[in-house]
Amino acid sequence: MSYLFPPVATVGLPVAGTADQFPVRRVYCVGRNYAAHAREMGFDPDREPPFFFCKPNDPESIVPVPAGEAVTIPYPAQTSNYHYEIELVVAIGKGGRDIPVEQAAGHIFGYAVGLDMTRRDLQMTMREMGRPWEIGKAFDYSAPVGVLHPLSQTGEINAGAIELTVDGETRQNSDLTHLIWSVSEVIAKLSTLFELQPGDLIFTGTPEGVGAVKTGERMVARIDGLSPITVDVV
Repeated sequence: MSYLFPPVATVGLPVAGTADQFPVRRVYCVGRNYAAHAREMGFDPDREPPFFFCKPNDPESIVPVPAGEAVTIPYPAQTSNYHYEIELVVAIGKGGRDIPVEQAAGHIFGYAVGLDMTRRDLQMTMREMGRPWEIGKAFDYSAPVGVLHPLSQTGEINAGAIELTVDGETRQNSDLTHLIWSVSEVIAKLSTLFELQPGDLIFTGTPEGVGAVKTGERMVARIDGLSPITVDVV
């Protein structure tokens, strides 16, 4: 069998301390998983169960960020309100369905720093119309992701500072303890909706302070214990 044209290449993320690459299968994202961010978006976090959306897993969407390097991403078309959202990214190393919360950590391969870049004006328009978010969330270069740090080296990550700066000015500053739904709870819930597989990534939500970034600005995203990422908008 031959293909009519070359199939899309698998995206590989660097793994700390090795020459190996983590092959990305699917990219799941959790919406409004920090109370303060839910409030700044106009929602009551106490009444909102976790919900999910997806990003593409192709090389035009996932942007690997090697340790100690800066990458560039283009300012996207059809938006005038391009937002950053720093997130803890969880990489799944062991698949499963209906995973109990107390066993969820056993399915984690590792963790990374990620950015859920968002065309906020397009997302809000779709939200107001009751339509899907894809044009606001699932566009090209929408998911920079840093080096993966294996759980075997970090242990479970349930706490730690999470911070994003733009041109040196702090814009987001919180702690992973402020997640409404913990990493294990997110994995457990997601596994009731999809059978998770090795290679899946989960963006676990962003804290308050989201805002616009402009062409020529530099974002630096940091989470305690993980390799930071530096991303320039061009």
